[in-house]
Amino acid sequence: MDTWLAQARDALAAETGVDRAELELSDADADTLLDLARIAAHVGGRRTNAPLLCYLVGRAQGTHTLDELAKAVRSTS
Repeated sequence: MDTWLAQARDALAAETGVDRAELELSDADADTLLDLARIAAHVGGRRTNAPLLCYLVGRAQGTHTLDELAKAVRSTS
């Protein structure tokens, strides 16, 4: 995780009271999210779909794993 992203993670943890360890991104998770962002931008036809999709995935992640959610998104492409 780069410095800026680590600082953003720490700020989110401080603001929400969520343990920063819960907000760690593994390399595999980062790769999955970047792939989903690529799908959203290219298949969805608008670059602005990428951050919005990642937000939606984050909102849904409390009920499903990232891999399950990625599979659902990939089924739309």
